[in-house]
Amino acid sequence: MRNIIFGILIAVALFFTLRYCSAAKEDKAELLESSQLIQEQIKNVGKLVVTEGHFSEVFTYKDSREVFPYLVSAEKKALVVVNADVTIAYDLSKIEYDIDETTKTLNITYIPEEEVKVYPEFEYYDIQADFLNQFQAKDYNAIKSRVKASLMKKVDKSDFKKNSKNRLISELSKFYILTNSLGWTLQYNQQPITHEQSLQDLKL
Repeated sequence: MRNIIFGILIAVALFFTLRYCSAAKEDKAELLESSQLIQEQIKNVGKLVVTEGHFSEVFTYKDSREVFPYLVSAEKKALVVVNADVTIAYDLSKIEYDIDETTKTLNITYIPEEEVKVYPEFEYYDIQADFLNQFQAKDYNAIKSRVKASLMKKVDKSDFKKNSKNRLISELSKFYILTNSLGWTLQYNQQPITHEQSLQDLKL
């Protein structure tokens, strides 16, 4: 009788041990699957997010050169019309992150800054130059530099960058939706993201 009871106890112990090991394996497999799914989502989002715009500028270039100080000066000027395509891009393949399977946390540690590129086309009108002060390559380079600086100021004052950030936030929200659905936590530099709207408040 004692042997029967002892055998039953051993059988029960083995049953719960096997059940515990099986549950642990399932939890580990599910955790690994979730981790791989998150990494795959990051890989899919890791692309170039581009916002495009168009700007125009009418620019007057003038340069005066003294041939004989206080006596004779030679001038040159031109009217420059610039049409420029501008792009703001985020290369999300450069995102850096940590995955903590123990705490089920995806912590994004680095988001690349936006890359602003200007592609101007120049049209020159009413070009006037004295014989002793002709247009040279350095003049055209100076015009391009000044126009580019002016266009960059326009971009900064416009809603262009704001629209680009909204597109970035839209891509990042995919991380929140996925982690939230899997019961994980999304963080940015250790700051928990508790809802999609809080992504708007991030200092990117």
